[in-house]
Amino acid sequence: MPSVQVLEQKKQVVADLVERLNGSCAGVIVDYKGINVEDDTKLRKELREAGVSYTVVKNTLLKRAIAETELNGLDAVLEGTTALATSADDYVAAARILCKFADTHKNFEVKNGFIDKEVIDVAKITGLAKLPSREILLANVLGAFQAPISAFARAIQAIVDKDGEGEAAPAEAPAEA
Repeated sequence: MPSVQVLEQKKQVVADLVERLNGSCAGVIVDYKGINVEDDTKLRKELREAGVSYTVVKNTLLKRAIAETELNGLDAVLEGTTALATSADDYVAAARILCKFADTHKNFEVKNGFIDKEVIDVAKITGLAKLPSREILLANVLGAFQAPISAFARAIQAIVDKDGEGEAAPAEAPAEA
């Protein structure tokens, strides 16, 4: 029988997981077996730089935390080794980084995930992973806004250039007559 102190620590871990799950816009659960320390360190660094929290969790503790959230069905994949990656403000960072890592490491596997309190399957996570980063999306939107303005500016410039040439032509015509 575990001591009271150990039980309190586990309750705190579950409470922290509940808070983390509820405060995240997106999350991914992975099976991390078969990766070495060097690869794990690189993965954690990349996730940290993207603002993603990544931790190895015990399945029983994560099941208890999921039971206290709206993420019904997420606990079905909690077998074997489990790590949880969550992001508070970026919907695609965790999926993009973990799917890219899974493509290069045969034993590393994406199990399941969630977006805005809705459980999603691996196919949707893979689709998310293919989306460009937030910065690229913002640049595309900005380019779309600038395109009509640039076209308008070029049209005005062409009219101004044409009018400049048109004024010089009538001055030469009377001289020929």
